[in-house]
Amino acid sequence: MKSRYLVGTATVIASLVGLASSALATEGAQATADEVAEIVVTAQKREEKLQDVPVSIVALTPAMIERAGVKDLTDLRAQVPSLQITPHPNSGATARVFIRGVGNNDDQVTQDPSVAVYLDGIYMARSQGLAMEVAELERVEVLRGPQGSLYGRNATGGAINFITKAPTFGAWGADQRLTYGNLGQLRTRTRVNIPIGNRFAAELAYLHTTKDGFVANAGTGVSRFGDQRRDGYRAALRWQPLPQLDVRYTYDRSDVNDTPVFISTAPFYPAEALRPVSGSPSVKDLKPNHIVAQGHGINANLELGDYLTLRSITGFRQLANQTNQNYLSGVLGAFPVFATTFDSRQRQFSEELQLVGSSPDKALQYVLGLYLFSESAESYDTTASPGRPRSDRNVTIANKALALYGEATWSPEFANGHLHLTAGGRWSRDHRQATLQNVSVPANGSSIFSTPGAGDRVFHNFSPSGVIRYDLSTEANLYAKVTSGYKTGGYNVRASTIQRFNQGFGQETLVAYELGLKTTLLDRHLRFNAAVFQSNYKNIQINVQSDPTNISRTDVLNAGKARIRGAELDLSAVPIDGLTINLSYALLDAKYQQILDGNGAEVTANYNYIQAPKNTLTAGIEYVHPLEKLGNFSASLDYSYQDRKNSSSTDFRYIVGAYGLLNARIGLSSIPLGASEWSLNAFGRNLTDKSYYLDQFNAGLPAAIFGEPRTYGIELGVKF
Repeated sequence: MKSRYLVGTATVIASLVGLASSALATEGAQATADEVAEIVVTAQKREEKLQDVPVSIVALTPAMIERAGVKDLTDLRAQVPSLQITPHPNSGATARVFIRGVGNNDDQVTQDPSVAVYLDGIYMARSQGLAMEVAELERVEVLRGPQGSLYGRNATGGAINFITKAPTFGAWGADQRLTYGNLGQLRTRTRVNIPIGNRFAAELAYLHTTKDGFVANAGTGVSRFGDQRRDGYRAALRWQPLPQLDVRYTYDRSDVNDTPVFISTAPFYPAEALRPVSGSPSVKDLKPNHIVAQGHGINANLELGDYLTLRSITGFRQLANQTNQNYLSGVLGAFPVFATTFDSRQRQFSEELQLVGSSPDKALQYVLGLYLFSESAESYDTTASPGRPRSDRNVTIANKALALYGEATWSPEFANGHLHLTAGGRWSRDHRQATLQNVSVPANGSSIFSTPGAGDRVFHNFSPSGVIRYDLSTEANLYAKVTSGYKTGGYNVRASTIQRFNQGFGQETLVAYELGLKTTLLDRHLRFNAAVFQSNYKNIQINVQSDPTNISRTDVLNAGKARIRGAELDLSAVPIDGLTINLSYALLDAKYQQILDGNGAEVTANYNYIQAPKNTLTAGIEYVHPLEKLGNFSASLDYSYQDRKNSSSTDFRYIVGAYGLLNARIGLSSIPLGASEWSLNAFGRNLTDKSYYLDQFNAGLPAAIFGEPRTYGIELGVKF
């Protein structure tokens, strides 16, 4: 089977090389007005053209972000194949992120995600809030595959970078956006740029958004499940005291007062429940969630010469997270199957120093870095179910991380600049501490306190990487790479025994082999990128359900090995002036090779690989045409599709069926009115009103969270 895959991979690569050879004829061609847009990214800590970066990456520019309606992390799931984002049942504001089948299906404060999310270079250990939404995004970069050298811990699946626009010197500016639509959609965002002299500028931004949920609450408490009630604030300062020194400070705050998402009973695949419109009258006192996330960031860049830059990235973030959930009220009588309440507080600090440089002839380029991170949190949660004592849990964590990393690219003179050899590595040390206190509270009688738990472990890792890139021309290159990544170990608050909690679980590692092609063809009217890969995943942190009668008890064991294979294709074409076609596709084949239970027995056949649909696709077409004195007319259609996928690792019956979603947008932009520019757009999402699951899971009974029905509205914008 392995040889068959390798032969198939070789055939694919040979075909891609043949296609790339046509790019040689376009070498040195002059750019035209109707070419595919050039995108600059900072995936490797320096500004580079997307086509020169030997990484499977999806980059969204401001125009692409606006057209696709990307507002936050969850909106990316319809834009990036092989990226899966699902809400956690306990809190719709908590996203579970998977890239290439690698992610974390839980949201315990004692465990970290497998996909690293960054905002302006600052790692966000807990990403609830509107930090990405309130800012003026300059670019979003999704890096697929392990990013061990430059992004380090907890990036076995990949990394997502949100890069915001800095305040502008020397020019006043204001941007006001207003959105109104069905389901009570109201969104207003205000941004003002304030120049103060020639070397100082400030930016202020405010966001208010509301949207009604599509499931009414027939019981007491809030009116609906799934309401969004959110406010975001942002302030940014930029100072350039010297031409070679640029300092930027940002502050953001998010107030999220959404109501709990609705959890519906859902039959096993291929049967599907109807999308609900109302909950049970048995629901009592349904309460909203309340999340406050805020953070400070300082980015400083100092040019030490023509070929060396020192960069400092300092971040402090804190989170207050209060969430409530009602699971399946009315299904088994007047009470929910169970109800949960969470109250957690988290703080984090990080400091990263980077030296980014090159030799005068650019034959050698390098990045050296030092990374420090600390995090503390305390969490209290309670779970109540009929006929059982209430379960209370108190948890604390204290984490520290240290990393040293470096990466260098050498372009030897004998290859005339066509060959580029890259080597890198990252040494990491993680110190993780946690405590646990379980309390059983009977309906009548005194509380029963369990033996308190405490864990204290240190993890070390070295993650190397190597890349060979060869330029077939100025418009096409091939690369081969080997990269590694690791996710630190941690603790499991749902462990079957306090001894299991104290023991914790170890780190997991992943090594990926990738072959890629990047081309710009047909006088830059076509951009075609492709990658095939295989990832070897070891010591996977596997959830094992220890008590079949109690879904809240699971053990996490480093008991898994897996092999993940796949291919990713990204195409962008401008066949005629004003018409852009985008197509991205991902093929994924993920399987466990070995899983051992707590006694060392092999139980591989009892496990599914989750959140890894075999085929995912996104396609878009946009036409833009300038109208004399009226601005620019634009119309676009976007379609996203994903195959069915397993959503439970231990029960083969939990399957989210395949579905596709169609979105559209039409309007006018850059409408000149005096000293301002206006825009007016109409949009629609899920135009076919497709009923689909975001996730299906075991909530004591088969349950699911549904995606939104058809939504539509208008957007009015003005820039001064």
